[in-house]
Amino acid sequence: MGEPGPRISIYDTTLRDGSQGEGVLLSLEDKLHIAKRLDDLGVDFIEGGWPGANPKDSAFFQKARHLDFKSRLTAFGSTRRFGIRVEEDPTLQGLLQAQTATVTIFGKAWDLHVREALGITEGENLDLIRDSIEFLKSRVDTVLFDAEHFFDGFKDHPEYALSVLNAAREGGADLIVLCDTNGGTMVAELSEIFSKTFAAIGSMPMGIHCHNDCGLAVANSLAAVSLGAVQVQGTVNGIGERCGNANLMTVIPNLMLKMGMTTGIKVRQLRTLSRFVDERINRSPRRDQPFVGMSAFAHKGGIHVSAILKDGRTYEHIDPEQVGNQRRILISEQAGRSNLVAKLADYGIEGVEGSDPRLKELLGEIKDLEHQGYQFDGAEASFELRARRALGQVPVYFETEGFRVIDERRSRGGLEMGAEATVKVKVGTAQLHLVGEGAGPVDALHTALLKALEGFYPEIEHMKLVDYKVRILQGEGTKAKVRVAIEWQDKVRQWSTVGVSDHIIAASYDAMVEAVNYKLFKDNTPSVQ
Repeated sequence: MGEPGPRISIYDTTLRDGSQGEGVLLSLEDKLHIAKRLDDLGVDFIEGGWPGANPKDSAFFQKARHLDFKSRLTAFGSTRRFGIRVEEDPTLQGLLQAQTATVTIFGKAWDLHVREALGITEGENLDLIRDSIEFLKSRVDTVLFDAEHFFDGFKDHPEYALSVLNAAREGGADLIVLCDTNGGTMVAELSEIFSKTFAAIGSMPMGIHCHNDCGLAVANSLAAVSLGAVQVQGTVNGIGERCGNANLMTVIPNLMLKMGMTTGIKVRQLRTLSRFVDERINRSPRRDQPFVGMSAFAHKGGIHVSAILKDGRTYEHIDPEQVGNQRRILISEQAGRSNLVAKLADYGIEGVEGSDPRLKELLGEIKDLEHQGYQFDGAEASFELRARRALGQVPVYFETEGFRVIDERRSRGGLEMGAEATVKVKVGTAQLHLVGEGAGPVDALHTALLKALEGFYPEIEHMKLVDYKVRILQGEGTKAKVRVAIEWQDKVRQWSTVGVSDHIIAASYDAMVEAVNYKLFKDNTPSVQ
């Protein structure tokens, strides 16, 4: 790619702007843990919140000041309120009490907001911006100014929008950030406005802060960098108010791997950070997220797989390991023998040729099962068991001979649900008939099956059901066929299995039986003869 490009600073606002997203609730401990991970990643600025706006943000800065951060911890707030002297304004005092070397304040750059939201004159708004920055700059090392609604303001009244930036410069701002606060600016519009602004304010360094209401936050951020922006603001996984902010998990690898820019980011840590933040906000990771998503380098079509096994560049725009991700070969009705050979290699099974008749038989079985409604993309334990059985590698640990479930309402001082399940299994020469109770039929079946087997295979007591999903397939109403996918974990691994039936409990039981078999196989458990 040649010589490294310009140094772009990365400003993360996950802890402030990101926490304003619907369904995002970060505890104080969450914020501290995420801040540490952001610091480890190498972001330049960590915006910790708005001190004084709520007790949590104030407590964050109190605790964070005693931690060793390489990143610049940043407090965020607004300009002073109209009619209050800077020395007495509670927002500015809160920013100083955070004791950060860097402060970011925002001010209105759209005359509509000045008139309608603030109810003051345009000149009075310029005074708020100028003297607030001047006051802060005399007391902290670095002051950044976010020109809120800048692009909308420029479209309506370019002269006034530029006068806002000049007021910030006169106040002593170290960097001015142009904000597409409503997220409604098209890439061509933003590029034109940014270019005109860059020419108008001369050598003043500028950053970009985009929202994603048109799905263009990443594209607009990259466009601004190509035109001279030296800082990009955004959040991990693009979380934020309404449709979110610019997704740094996409912005950063594009900057570094596509545009040749330099940052301080350890780009191989992006995927783990993405998953970490999703876990903290209790949200399922987006599988299709560029660069870091589980499906970002997943290949399903047989022709695709055959090609990438020869040269990854055929269907991968970068090496997955560059962003801490990995290639995944999926098995489906579209798969060919190349998929199977590659998938077996993932499981450590080498030396199986594509011409092996067992692979042809396995491929036929997979295609037939997917026609019935099975899906192995998200249930790889079920596929691995089938593949290893086709190769004669899985012992027979037990045989299932039937089950029965009674689901009932019970009244014990109040109405509650309960279930009782009976399972019949054969382990070696032993015939077992066990009963289990649970909160519902699946729980009761799980209890009964484990009770039946734990005397022979005690390690299964560590199996826990952690997720359960049901998908209705073909059919009508209550007669429809269903697919049940269950996720399991024990002390060392997590795995998923799948079952399909026109009976939801039967599908659940099939997935459960496969999960037990998978654990026993992975634990190298000898079968009972």
